[in-house]
Amino acid sequence: MINALALAAIPYLVPSVTVSGVGTALIAAALLALVNTLIRPLFILLTLPLTILTLGLFTLVINALLFWFVASFVEGFSVGGFGSAFLGALAYSIISTLLAWLLLPKAAPRN
Repeated sequence: MINALALAAIPYLVPSVTVSGVGTALIAAALLALVNTLIRPLFILLTLPLTILTLGLFTLVINALLFWFVASFVEGFSVGGFGSAFLGALAYSIISTLLAWLLLPKAAPRN
């Protein structure tokens, strides 16, 4: 739900990213979670030399490509191009992290 809320907020920050509704945001957020769980680690492993060379910044490019990839499959979720995907993926990461930090309860420290 938090990721769907974050995805629904992206069109307000990046105008060339569109999400047509709540259902679309839920489907796209679920597919983004699946892609980030299954495909992203493989891409990071395959591009490890480039990621190390760029001090980890190439990971942002991978995130943008996967964001754009998911937009190509979900009807009602569109991204205008790579630049929009880059800004959208960056905003999506920041917003979902902030929402999770604000809304999810903190675990009590164990002794």
